[in-house]
Amino acid sequence: MSWCEVCAIAFSIFVGNAFAGDSIPASLTGAKGDPARGRAIVANRQVGLCLLCHSGPFPEERFQGDLAPDLRSTARLTEGQIRQRIVDSTRINPQSIMPAYYRSEGLERVAPAYRGKTILTAGQIEDVVAYLTTLK
Repeated sequence: MSWCEVCAIAFSIFVGNAFAGDSIPASLTGAKGDPARGRAIVANRQVGLCLLCHSGPFPEERFQGDLAPDLRSTARLTEGQIRQRIVDSTRINPQSIMPAYYRSEGLERVAPAYRGKTILTAGQIEDVVAYLTTLK
């Protein structure tokens, strides 16, 4: 087990979430997120940045990414698997280019203003998970 995996497991236990293989089964906040807020985060190019790489059911968004799978492909994943991929996709695929939206340690080339901060809050992660689960 690598040092990063040990830290991730320790962090998950600290915040009350145990990793289960390729997923984080429990909510990061202890509550379900709001799908409408999640959709707004996913579609917002200043917050989630999801559409930079992904495409999805956003007819109002003219330009969508094609570097990563369509977000509708999350239909094959469990809620916990979706959460894990948003929190830190490199736990599933170490070569992933997707940013770790809820990790602040062990990152390289982070601007000083963003060091020690996560891209999204735990609540925002849960909102995005709630939205993506509606695509099933």
